[in-house]
Parts: sequence; C-alpha cells; structure tokens
Amino acid sequence: MSTPVANGETTKSRRPKNTKFKQQNLPAWQPILTAGSVLPAFYAIGICFIPLGVALLVTSNNIQEKVIDYTQCTRNENLSKCATVIGKDIDQTCTCNINFTLDTNFEGEVYLYYGLTNYYQNHRRYVKSRDDNQLNGMKSTLSEDCEPYRIYNGSYVAPCGAIANSLFNDTFKLYSYASGDMTEVNLIRTGIAWKTDKEDKYKNPEHSGNLSEAFAGMTKPPSWKKSVFELDPDDPTNNGYKNEDLIVWMRTAALPKFRKLHRRILNGLKQGEHLVTISYAYPVTSFDGTKSFILTTTSWLGGKNSFLGIAYLVVGSLCVALGTVFLIIHIKIGKKSKDVINVDSNSTY
Repeated sequence: MSTPVANGETTKSRRPKNTKFKQQNLPAWQPILTAGSVLPAFYAIGICFIPLGVALLVTSNNIQEKVIDYTQCTRNENLSKCATVIGKDIDQTCTCNINFTLDTNFEGEVYLYYGLTNYYQNHRRYVKSRDDNQLNGMKSTLSEDCEPYRIYNGSYVAPCGAIANSLFNDTFKLYSYASGDMTEVNLIRTGIAWKTDKEDKYKNPEHSGNLSEAFAGMTKPPSWKKSVFELDPDDPTNNGYKNEDLIVWMRTAALPKFRKLHRRILNGLKQGEHLVTISYAYPVTSFDGTKSFILTTTSWLGGKNSFLGIAYLVVGSLCVALGTVFLIIHIKIGKKSKDVINVDSNSTY
C-alpha cells in the first residue's frame, strides 16, 4: 500500500494489512477464574499430591542404606591417618580397615557407591578436557582440549584429559561376619555403566591380538599407576576404554557432592558385623573434600532420596490450605459468578 505526497511521488505505507491477524482481531478466549473453577482445582491437586507424596516417602524410607565416611581412616600398621600419609607422598598406598554393623538385612541386589564432596566435576575446562574420538576408538591427533594431559614424556596420553587423569582409584574389599566366620563378599565390577555408553560411546582401537598392541606408542596419564589396558586384571573384556570404572568416572557430575556406582553385590547382605578393607590412594583433603563408602538397595523409585516425596507433600498441603483459605473468603465476602461477569459502568464494584 502506498500513500501520495505533495510532489506526486508515493511512499510505501507502514500500515499493517487489513487482515484479522495483523489488525489483532482474531477471536480470543479468556478464562474467567471464579471460585467454582479455582477451588476444585486446588483441592484436586492436594488430594492427588498428598497420597502420592506419602507413597514416595514410604518407598524411599524402605530402601536400606549404609554410609561410611572414611576420609580420616587410620593406617593399619601405625595408626597414622591415611590422608596424611598420601598427602606427603602421593605414590604411596595406605590400607585401612573399618568395622561396621548392618542393623537389617539388605535384600536383593546391593549396590556399592563411592561418594565425594567439594569436588567440582562441572568446571567448564574440566568437562571439556577429553577427546571423545579417542574414547570411541579412533586413532587421530588428540584434541587440544586435553592439555596439559595430552602429551606426557613425548607420547600421546591414553586416555587424555583432566577427567581421565583424575580417575578415582581407591579400592575396596568387603567381608562379612554374619555367618560366624569371616567370608569375603563378591564385588562385581561389571554392569555399573550405562548400556549406551558401554556399547556406543566407548570402544577400544582395532587390534588383532593383545589389547596392549592397540595402545602401542601411547602412555598412561601422569596420575595413573597402571596403563588403560591393565585396569581389570581379572576380566580382559573390561579393559581399555571399555573399562566400566573409567566409563562411570567420565560421566561428570553436575554438583560438587555426588556418588558414583562402583560395584554390585548380587545376593544381598545379611544383618550383622562387616569389615571393609580400603586401599586408600585418592587425595581429597587438599581441597577440603571427603570420601564415603556407601551400600544401598534400590526400589522402583531408584535410590534413597526423600526429596521428591517431601516436595509432593508440601505442594499438596499448600494447595489444600490455600483452597480452604479461599473458600472461607468466598463464603464471607465472595460474589456470584453472574455478578462478576455482568459488569458495566453503573456497577458498584
């Protein structure tokens, strides 16, 4: 559309086209919130959320869990603290024993986690410090993001990056006295990583014979005590980039307090006395962190976490309380719906 001007020229009009859309004349629907529609909604949400919150809370409380903080455990030989021992010499390994009691039977499959606090795996440079192509089995020039853990002693690092270099390396042996004699509990190393990670994201380089041939010419990360193809001495299929301890660690945590799945126990644990022997090698006191040994069962809800149940209870209770308050206000000073709808210039509102 154009508009004539004094000298005979025309200029393009900036007026929108005369359509319902551009003139904002499309039909619209605006809900009118009345007591008859709002109050039932509050009560319906409350009636649904409160029983659901109770069910979630009861389910979470029925999950068995034992958490043992072993940050300051003492060395078996001379009762010195293991944190102090490895703080003086990081290459040392300190062994400590911790006795604990399970008050109830842990039925079904039991999961062993390690927990860390004040550990910021979500730092931007730390998260980027990896080479996904390398972890997928491709042999190529390593990403610059791996620096300063890209080349060590003149050779490429396998696996490169700060995440892999800081791999958690404490180990645990669990013993049970529940049957009277001390028996070692079988801790299963596999089945702890995501299936998609194990099958798709992490692959070893192609090799014809021994796995060590696939990593020829490469070196282990500076902080590691063994090469990537030696991580599991008992299971050759759980070595290299397909090692599940490595896969679990490489999936970085979002918060500074986290736990990661470490082992599985298939046949549960009986009530009574137990002993865990810890090979203490991972330093955390330098950044005011802590380490924990965690045994837990699961349910259809997952692990033990009461937050969801409490959240549903709080929201449901608030809805019922607010619904009651609004109902009292409506009874005392409320108006009928037709009085609210039929408002004109002569109304006394």
